[in-house]
Amino acid sequence: MRDMSNGTSLREHVLLFSRFLRSPRTVGAVMPSSRATAEAMVADLTFQDGDRIVELGPGTGVFTSAIIERLRPGSRLLAVEIDPAFVERVQRRWPTIACVCGSAEHLDAIVSNQDMGPVDHILSGLPFASLPPVVTHNILESVTRVLRPGGTFTTFQYLHAYLMPSAAAFRAQMREKMGGAPHARLVVRNFPPALILTWKKALGSGV
Repeated sequence: MRDMSNGTSLREHVLLFSRFLRSPRTVGAVMPSSRATAEAMVADLTFQDGDRIVELGPGTGVFTSAIIERLRPGSRLLAVEIDPAFVERVQRRWPTIACVCGSAEHLDAIVSNQDMGPVDHILSGLPFASLPPVVTHNILESVTRVLRPGGTFTTFQYLHAYLMPSAAAFRAQMREKMGGAPHARLVVRNFPPALILTWKKALGSGV
């Protein structure tokens, strides 16, 4: 299942910017992430046949495209997006994947309804640094419940915001919940530059 898109279109930029103006705290960016960032999001993941993969906040689908290019036979991809305009776009572009309109705070219920658990990989484009702390807490609790031991959680933080208290608090929560520090990969071919962070859930952790 390959998507041969080489970048983001003007239409995607306009859509993302308009949704940012409508809800800046939940969108968190004024332009789509670069293709280099999307490729870095999946570069350190080992996808296997039959994997269950969840994407949080697909937006215009830049990361979705990179994930689909790596899917193995029998794998399933579930996208969870709170903005109906983005849901409509993802469903129209990739009608064979499940895209649910809802909050990642309720990820465990969504995964259960889709018969997708336990999950092998979760990739997130959510702007955790700008979300209310209680929302971030609820999302990470749900992530921890659905991700299998040994599974991965991958997200990114903009380099200029890495030392913000909210960004540091997010990383501290993830370190505690996942049982260790993330692997980090710097992407300079993005505006602004970004750090890709991948945690692997400790094998001794429950689902």
